[in-house]
This record gives sequence, structure tokens and C-alpha cells, in this order.
Amino acid sequence: MYKGAERSFFRHSPKAFGESFFKKDSQLPNAFGTRCITIYTQTLTNTRRTMRNILVVDDERNIRVVIQKFLKQEGYEVDIARNFEEAITLVNEIRYELVLTDMKLPGKSGIELLKVIKRETPDIPVIMITAYGSIENAVEAIKEGAYNYLTKPLELDDMLVIIKHTLLHKGSLTDTEQYFKERYGIVGDSKVIIELLATINMICNSRANVLITGESGTGKELVARAVHLASPRRESNFVAINCAAIPQDLIENELFGHEEGAYTGAVSRRGGKIELADHGTLFLDEIGEMSQSMQIKLLRFIQEKEFYRIGGFKPIKSDCRIIAATNKNIEEEIDRGAFREDLFYRLNVIPIVIPPLKERKEDIPLLVDNFLKKYSEENNKFISGIERNALDALMLYNWPGNIRELENIIERAIVLSRFETIMLADLPKKITNKVFVEREEKDLGELAGLTLPELERLAIINALKEENWNQTRASERLGITRRQLRTKMIKYKLL
Repeated sequence: MYKGAERSFFRHSPKAFGESFFKKDSQLPNAFGTRCITIYTQTLTNTRRTMRNILVVDDERNIRVVIQKFLKQEGYEVDIARNFEEAITLVNEIRYELVLTDMKLPGKSGIELLKVIKRETPDIPVIMITAYGSIENAVEAIKEGAYNYLTKPLELDDMLVIIKHTLLHKGSLTDTEQYFKERYGIVGDSKVIIELLATINMICNSRANVLITGESGTGKELVARAVHLASPRRESNFVAINCAAIPQDLIENELFGHEEGAYTGAVSRRGGKIELADHGTLFLDEIGEMSQSMQIKLLRFIQEKEFYRIGGFKPIKSDCRIIAATNKNIEEEIDRGAFREDLFYRLNVIPIVIPPLKERKEDIPLLVDNFLKKYSEENNKFISGIERNALDALMLYNWPGNIRELENIIERAIVLSRFETIMLADLPKKITNKVFVEREEKDLGELAGLTLPELERLAIINALKEENWNQTRASERLGITRRQLRTKMIKYKLL
């Protein structure tokens, strides 16, 4: 698997890129897992002088030696280890600034090494190396606390950029979830959110267009902004336009702008959203509402990277990444002739699906906590938390309006609450009416009066409560699979 590894490692020499590689606004080479930060030469040089000790763990000797030699030439102190045991011995003896480890090691794996390091010395960032590059491996590494990851075959220059960026930001982030929560407002620790964050992390430095699908209120624009802000384009504009909110006869003017005298009332030249998004990101929300005629014009722009203002004869170029979003099933729209298939393929280069809130209820406590802090501050009120019965009611509700509805209800509860804790009475009746009349404190005689389905429903609710509505742990508590639990939750209208 590693035959010719040294040759592949030196695919690009460290000096091949020159100073231009590190100039502002240059795009990083394509290395999966890059946090896509535009980096300045001087800053990276300073990092080399101040942070040096690195541990490299790999079972292939030639890989270890090549990385060690390269990093030493760059001014770092580098130790190497062949396996889990050697690595742990060194970590216990020496204070490292960073650990770079292969995921696949003889005996105990790189993931097991990561877990021990995060438990014993959580401030040491760990970068994982995998030969597989699958989203599953990325998710597993990130979920266990890896700061970043790379895929084989490595390019040394890419690796160096990531190492320098990691050391530069060492201590400011503990994991990807915290990074995106603090920077972009994405809150949650469910499996689907971890996968979403890993996807954003992988695609951020790509130029490819993105299509985000999900129900209304799931946070599609929030995800679009996260992709933009994590990318090299973040220095330029993020321009959003809602295709459903603008009359279709005006949307062309919004996107492309117009020349002076193009129509009655056009007294001066006006640039459009596409011009404003040059070198940045254009976010087209509710793309499924765009008319057929506008779809054709948008398709031409995507293909040619140029457009004409209304009334204009000179083509104008714009380098913008397009992120589109919709709550519709676009493939069904194509079947009924409402959406162009060729435009769909141009937009759907990287698909992102955001699940509804009812499919990730384990994130509700974190979301509630986030909204409590936000709206307590905005309304100048001290709200310390939410009582258990009120939180249980929120967990049992199915959230047709998703996160937007939850946010609205928490803000309303804060404004109307007379106490320092949100009570069940502070919630609207549509939610409190869903609360199941619990019988867990009743005696056996009363429980004996319940039907078998009622007992099963009660057992499921109690297990979910005990595990903070984490479905994986609740299913283990109940002795059933997660899929079986979800089936029963749907049956008993808990989803």
C-alpha cells in the first residue's frame, strides 16, 4: 500500500509553490480535512520559531522517516513511534505540541491512541492520517476529538500548512463541533450534526457548487454561511437572495442588475447580486421557486461565468461560488417539468441534506440552552434554565417548524416568564397538550391497569429521559437496536 511512498510524498517540493502559495486569497491545495484558512507567510514563520515538538506515529518506517526528515528541515523537533505502545510511552515522557498519527496501526489503532491522548492530555491537538478518506473515518476521528485529518497519499506541503495552522490555533478549539458552534452557530452533538460538520470541513476549500435540501426552519442558510466562512472566500461577500420572496419579473434585475435607461425608471446603472458576490459566495434560497426563464439564464451564467446586465451588451465576469437551498424534492420537480435537469446537475455537485429536528431530538437540550442564553441577554432577563417537565414536553413535540419554531417558543417563554426558570406553564398549549401523563411514580396496582402498548411507550419515554433523549444510548438501555427504537418511537408518535 505504501510502495513508492517517498516519491508520492514529495509530489510537490516545499519550495515549489514559492511565496505566492501563501499570499492572501490564494487557495490552499486540495487536502481533505483542511480548515480552509488563508494563511500568511510571516505568521507561519513565527509559528515555526515558537512551537516545535511533534510526535509522528506510523507503522511504516519509510513514512515515519520521510515525515521526520521533512519537518526537521522546516525547523521542528520530531520524534517517531511505530505503534500505540511506543507513542503512549513518549507522550507520557515528553510534552508535545502536536501528534500526527496514522489511523491504522498494528495492535491498538490510531483512534484508540487519540482517545487516550484526549483523555490524559486534552490540550494536545491530534491530526489523523487515513488511507481511506471516507466520511465515516472522518466522522469517527472528529467525534473522538481529532483536530483535523489528512488522506493518503500525502503531499508534504499540504501537511505543513495544516500543521502550522493547527499550532497557530492550538488551544483555541477542542474539536470541530465546538469550532463550528462558536464561529458559525451550528449547535448539536447528534450523529447527523457531526456528519454535517465533517462534510462542511471537507468541502470548504472546494470551488464546487452546493445544493442544500431540508425542511423549512432547519437552518439551511446557517449551513451555507458556515461553508462560506470556513472557505478562502470568507474575505469576500456572502450574498443571499430568497427566490420565493422576490416577484419573478424582478428577480433577473436583482441577480444581474441593469444599465442606465434599460427600462422606464432605470435612471442609473445598478449592479446585481452576482456582481456583489464576485470572489465570494452567492446563496440562492428557495431555488425551487425560480421560474423556467430565470433557470435558463442562471444556467448560462454557471456555465460561462459571465452575464449581461439588463440593457447591457458587454459581458461581465464574476467568480462566485453558488450555494442553493430548497425545501422541495427537486427530482420530483424535474419529473413534473418545473425544474431543469441540467441546472440541477450544475447545482447538485455537492449535496447536503439537513434532517428535520424531529430526527435529532437529542440536540434539543443544547439548542434550548443556546437560545436561553441568547434571548435572556437580548431581553435583559436572568433565566437560569428550564425545568425538567418543560424540557420533556419540548422533547415529545414533533416540531413541524423545526429549529425556527423552537427558537420562537423559547424567546416567547423568556419574555413571558415571571420566574428565573422556564416552567411548563410558560410553553404554548400545542406543546403542553402533547405531554404524556406519566405513571412512573404510580404503584404497581395502577401500572397493572395499563395496556401493554402503554407500558412499552412509558418504558421508551423513561429510557429516553434517562439518556437525555440520545437514541443510541436509550436503545442500549432497552436492549433493542436503534432502528427498532426509532420504529417504536414513530409508532407511539414520539417522532
